[in-house]
Amino acid sequence: MNIFLDFTDQHIINSNIIISGSKSESNRLLILQNIYPNISLENLSNSDDTKHLKEALSSDDNLIDIGHAGTAMRFLTAFFSVKKGREIILTGSERMQNRTIKILVEALQSLGVDIEYIEKSGFPPLKIIGKNITSNKVKIQGNVSSQYISALLLIAPSLQNGLEIELLGEITSLPYIKMTLALLDEIGVSYSWEENLIKIDLLKNIKPKTIVVESDWSSASYFYSLIALGEVGISLSLSSYKKGSLQGDSSLVDIYKHFGVATKFNKGKITLSKTHIEPKPLSLNLINYPDLAQTIAVTCFGLGISCDLTGLHTLKIKETDRLVALKTELEKLGAQVKITDKSLHLKKSNHIIKNIAINTYNDHRMAMAFAPLALKVPITINNAEVVTKSFTSFWKEFERALN
Repeated sequence: MNIFLDFTDQHIINSNIIISGSKSESNRLLILQNIYPNISLENLSNSDDTKHLKEALSSDDNLIDIGHAGTAMRFLTAFFSVKKGREIILTGSERMQNRTIKILVEALQSLGVDIEYIEKSGFPPLKIIGKNITSNKVKIQGNVSSQYISALLLIAPSLQNGLEIELLGEITSLPYIKMTLALLDEIGVSYSWEENLIKIDLLKNIKPKTIVVESDWSSASYFYSLIALGEVGISLSLSSYKKGSLQGDSSLVDIYKHFGVATKFNKGKITLSKTHIEPKPLSLNLINYPDLAQTIAVTCFGLGISCDLTGLHTLKIKETDRLVALKTELEKLGAQVKITDKSLHLKKSNHIIKNIAINTYNDHRMAMAFAPLALKVPITINNAEVVTKSFTSFWKEFERALN
């Protein structure tokens, strides 16, 4: 499904945009709920990723296929490793079978887990035989995907001797690790974190507890971009959000001040409004929130300002190589872009080529990040249905924000 968007003669209205629960929080909590059934969850994400994870956790099949859901692949690799007596094949889409999982598998194998590669070494599909783990010390690189680390953290309190995780070298995507630890703390897990060593204690069971999932901040980023690209005085309300969020992508509040977007918190909602500001070139290290890179780069291009974004090395192992994809699609629109293996550099440009079709590469964030440019020029988003991976109702909410 390709969608043609042209909102160049339309205006943003003060709609109340509904965004479902954070995918990041939902997926972590679903793993914990399966370990501790006394947990009840509200406002779960309705994303494809979360649906795949729920289905996998409730399935008795020996073959588990999680499609494009990278988070599910990583979390389930660790989860099924400690399900004593369970033997499964864990696989995914063609792209998933070309996304390395070697670092997590090697960390689990060092604990005594029974995992083997079925086809290509270092990549899914995996054969996993769950067993009781007594080892309690593991080392893993800190500068890889934080989901590897979170996968270990989520199973740690169920291990009979707990777990000590030593993070080697620089630690990236720190907010996501902190999110996982905060959720463990919320259900009563005792832990400590000193320098590069995280220690998680055994938690046998918990009292009944209901947890309400906050709405997804990365999904909010596309509406921040919409406001940034719009006229002074426009506003939108998004729900449901709170100050002091566990989500690293809540850094949007500060980042988008640079583009003249003000955020006001009020009774579980945030209201975004455009203020008068002359945007300046942006230099930003996104090592702790790399999922915002696509949205920020497109916003800068739409506003005609340059940007230098660093800390992006994890983007190469996402749904696609996001750095290459961003460069390719921005250049089709007339941008001048240089990339390295961990950075993106966009030159100032005052012209956007009209009627370009943006390829999305099976990547939900490519579709949503480019959509706000429809305020500036007519644009087509190819394979627009890919947004359901994280934001099922995106196109409905996006169009509702405009009249």
